[in-house]
Amino acid sequence: MTATSPRTGTTSTRGPAAPTAAAQVALRPLGLGEATIGGGFWAGRQDANAAAIPLGRRRLEDAGNLRNLRIAAGREEGDAIGPIFADSDVYKWLEAVAWEYARRPAEELLAMQREVTAVVADAQAADGYLNSVVQVRHADERYTDLPWSHEHYCAGHLIQAAVAQVRCTGDTALLDVAVKVADHLADTFGEDRRHDVDGHPVIEMALVELHRETGDPRHLELARYFVEARGHGLISAYGHDPTYFSDRVPVREATTVEGHAVRAVYLTAGAADVAAERGDTALLDALARQFDHMLATKTYITGGLGARWDREAFGDPYELPTDRAYAETCAAIGGVQWAWRMLLATGDARYADAIERMLFNGFLAGVSLSGSEYFYVNPLQHRSDAHADGDRSPAHGRRGWFDCACCPPNVMRTLSGLEGYLATRDDGGVQLHQYAPGTVTAGATTLTVETEYPWDGLVRVRVDAADAPFALSLRVPAWAAGATLDGAPVGPGYARVQVAAGDVVELRLPMEVRTTTAHPRVDAVRGCVAVERGPLVYAAEQADHDTPVDDLRLDPAAPRAGAHRPDLLGGVTVVTAGELTLVPYYAWANRGAAPMRVWIPTT
Repeated sequence: MTATSPRTGTTSTRGPAAPTAAAQVALRPLGLGEATIGGGFWAGRQDANAAAIPLGRRRLEDAGNLRNLRIAAGREEGDAIGPIFADSDVYKWLEAVAWEYARRPAEELLAMQREVTAVVADAQAADGYLNSVVQVRHADERYTDLPWSHEHYCAGHLIQAAVAQVRCTGDTALLDVAVKVADHLADTFGEDRRHDVDGHPVIEMALVELHRETGDPRHLELARYFVEARGHGLISAYGHDPTYFSDRVPVREATTVEGHAVRAVYLTAGAADVAAERGDTALLDALARQFDHMLATKTYITGGLGARWDREAFGDPYELPTDRAYAETCAAIGGVQWAWRMLLATGDARYADAIERMLFNGFLAGVSLSGSEYFYVNPLQHRSDAHADGDRSPAHGRRGWFDCACCPPNVMRTLSGLEGYLATRDDGGVQLHQYAPGTVTAGATTLTVETEYPWDGLVRVRVDAADAPFALSLRVPAWAAGATLDGAPVGPGYARVQVAAGDVVELRLPMEVRTTTAHPRVDAVRGCVAVERGPLVYAAEQADHDTPVDDLRLDPAAPRAGAHRPDLLGGVTVVTAGELTLVPYYAWANRGAAPMRVWIPTT
């Protein structure tokens, strides 16, 4: 699917992050339609997600999000309901609709997009301001409580939806709204205007992407301003602790991430965009240090981010409890967005490894196999007789929606746009970062990828067309000891081979079951091991054991094996380790919210 943007006059299938020609990046992403998923594991998840998108529209109606916009537009009367950031859920859903249309065009998707876009446009104030809840409840109180009002946050998600819409359909209706919003923000905030930041980052990523779509330098400059303004304690003026809002340490000086996990990784993802477009190597180096520290000390084995239920936050280094892990689904999504931008900027395989871990585990656990129910919180242990003490408690099992419904439409937009994370190109060739059966097209080069990943480690790539020999780079994950490319051993990173039309190459990634021990400073799992196979983390679930899961022990010397079960949980490879039977962590709680654990004490 390609679409021509009437505003820019370019033909594009660009995905969520599309650096300009002037951006200093090592790799250029392939767009949706250039990298496709034609079957296998991820296609099944995308199909389930596609079926859930119309349901998402109904849930936004039932929850009042759409009604708020209609009231602000003067189409209905009444009071706004729901959280002050209710509009953002509508915008994430609109973004999902756009990417899904690019993946599989359907008139139903266009009709929903146009209907909701028209309401959003009608709700916009004459000067470009748009936040339905503020407009209905507090018409004269714009930006009076930026730490909590989420006004820039809602604007950011609106802009991201608008960019997706024009890239995927060519329709500029929402982009026109987004440009007015961005221009209003540029007229209001900045070094020589109001010096302030929103409590929840995302506007930074959005403004850079709007600049990439429109070419307006004001949008990039405002993104730069918001990145540089944070970290100087502006939030303190409102009487709040700046740590939670990533406002304690300037981004350039920070050595790790802290505070609210989603806020933190959205900010760093936006900062990575700014660094790429401005060629700011010092900023990029600072972000690399923060990412490395996060992976080493503040990331769960599932790729989950955020150790504390209290304020949905990162904890201290190595503070990674299992049963009280928050690991919000949105944080995993933000982690993928940050890692992807770092991968584009540097070409370093460790970022693609992080994306794989987050996608297959920390993110995917957040949505049911049916595609229509969600976890907000993703613990690594669920105890027997756990009590559901809140709307977001995993003891409920996955739920169709939440009072704070940030995660469901975030999942929708991520799965709909997943092809955008598969492959890149550079001047020398093509790089494959994530493996799924399908096709890859980069200029005159066309590849077919055949694989049953993540169940099988064979990845076969056929060069169907190429006008000259080129370098094909295939990612070898850090876990894949003993990997081979066309029979020759290859180490972790990227296996690079020169190919031409008609060539076929085979990457083999060993799929032995392995056990992992945590860093000794992670007190919560000392004396325990986790079981992994390929990119998947495994869990013991009560449905597969007579002994209470709370009492299970694993003998590290016991034989381990994997066997595919097409009849179980939509088709999974089950791992046996001694007396234990383990299933992929992402699939837990699809047979009820029964006891589960990832880290298992050893005998």
